[in-house]
Amino acid sequence: MKLPRDWSGDELARRLRRIGYEVTRQSGSHMRLTIMKPAEHHVTVPRHESLLTGTLAAILDDVANHLKITREALLDTLR
Repeated sequence: MKLPRDWSGDELARRLRRIGYEVTRQSGSHMRLTIMKPAEHHVTVPRHESLLTGTLAAILDDVANHLKITREALLDTLR
């Protein structure tokens, strides 16, 4: 499955909020999102206008590994 090319950092954060992540802090142009279930997990999302595909892939892989699902399943949930 192809990664979205038009997601900004704010858009990704908004989509991650739907599955339980909350913005816990912001430092400069980066946001830290945290989820407490099933265990505490943090992910940093840059507030760039357009996320690079490698950056987006790394963030999605990190979240998918924490939730114990595939990246494709996570993308289906976020879309």
